[in-house]
Amino acid sequence: MTQPQSGTSGPVDSIHWRSLIAAVAAISAVGIAIGLGLPLLSIIMEKRGISSTLIGINSAMAGIAAMVAAPFTTRLAHACGTSTTMLGAILLAAVSGLGFYYIQNFWLWFPLRLVFHGAITTLFILSEFWINAAAPPRRRGLVLGIYATVLSLGFATGPLLFSLLGSDGVLPFAVGAGIILLAAAPIFIARGESPIIDEKPELHFMRYILLVPTATAAVFIFGAVEVGGLSLLPIYATRAGFSEPQAALLLTVMGIGNMAFQIPLGMLSDRMKDRRRLLTIMAVIGLVGALCLPLIAHSWVLMAAVLLLWGGCVAGLYTVGLSHLGSRLHGADLAAANAAFIFCYAVGTVVGPQAIGAAMDVSGNDGFAWAIVAFFGFYLVLSLARMVFRPKQA
Repeated sequence: MTQPQSGTSGPVDSIHWRSLIAAVAAISAVGIAIGLGLPLLSIIMEKRGISSTLIGINSAMAGIAAMVAAPFTTRLAHACGTSTTMLGAILLAAVSGLGFYYIQNFWLWFPLRLVFHGAITTLFILSEFWINAAAPPRRRGLVLGIYATVLSLGFATGPLLFSLLGSDGVLPFAVGAGIILLAAAPIFIARGESPIIDEKPELHFMRYILLVPTATAAVFIFGAVEVGGLSLLPIYATRAGFSEPQAALLLTVMGIGNMAFQIPLGMLSDRMKDRRRLLTIMAVIGLVGALCLPLIAHSWVLMAAVLLLWGGCVAGLYTVGLSHLGSRLHGADLAAANAAFIFCYAVGTVVGPQAIGAAMDVSGNDGFAWAIVAFFGFYLVLSLARMVFRPKQA
């Protein structure tokens, strides 16, 4: 089996399964660690009498850590190697994850969050770079659809583990650290196939955000709408008259759509010459779905049907955006652009909940829908402008 050194020799022609398994293992660890860690730490802080404001500020350190770590990840992988950097990030994430149990001082959780989520971000970026480099161009969408589905399953598995393990004692922390460490095995086995970054990126990190704007803007919208929606949809639903169990089921339906649509959307993107068209179509569906929410808020069944499709299209922005990125760039530029991609996602996760929450305060419950409409509207203007004025560019 040849080494997929897309950083030096261009894209590969066939799927390298060891590389795929290594990247999928890494992203599974990321999803489970985040899905388990976020509710676990929040509940523990609540039990210790920490105010909701401080819990929110501490939780926001995850997004800040991602924005801090992203610009340095590519240079670190260039200096140390992709697989070596990923293995180091796994060790750092596992140790810092256990640190939350042994370090009782709340204020020390702030730098600990920076270390933990910084390591997770590094793993996130390099697993995406690896999977993009190892994916053959004609099947990139399929491979990234599998990748995104596994990430979604990881996010779903984390809360399930939390419900089984609870928040008492060292067990949930040990299980989380153990799962993260397990991801090291396939990465170590496939280390000879890890993509090589044999040169530093040519551009400043911030330039990569604008290099493929339809991809980076797509993941910004995904982060804003996904995290903002997951955070505030239960509030929107209960204010609309649904019970808490009904509101929770709406989140479940949205998550099912998220998982179910990624592989079909990835395969569809492989058949399209210009993936920007598919991104635009999904943004239109997202905008129309958000516009429908105030009109169907009286019916749980209609809400569930819309959120099933809507959740899949919102998550599709991530999958197809990442595939579009990989089709445009290679090598060090792809690694740096992947870092910029995750940076934009992190910014979205910080901006989205704030913007949607503020809109609900200003415009009432329907502000939830109007804020999401504004996000999708922004993306449509950008995407259509790029296709009209830059038809052969990204």
